[in-house]
Amino acid sequence: MMLSYVHMTTISISQLKANPSSVIAQAADYPVVIENRNKVQAYVVGKSLFEKILRFLEEKEDIAAVKNSNFSKGRNFDDVAQELGI
Repeated sequence: MMLSYVHMTTISISQLKANPSSVIAQAADYPVVIENRNKVQAYVVGKSLFEKILRFLEEKEDIAAVKNSNFSKGRNFDDVAQELGI
């Protein structure tokens, strides 16, 4: 997967060590790229962005599960409810 660096700030590990709070604040909307010797080592992602990413991935899993489900055989709602304990 290729990431777009258009909106990402790039900093060195030294900068991260010097001011981690600032890096976390910068990562609120877009990931911050952490480099060591001009090579990407990590990304810092803010809490809200991370939660959006998780919701997106969960949604993709749900869509895939529905696509892979066989709806040709129905099940009685009462049986399913009993199986789930509701």
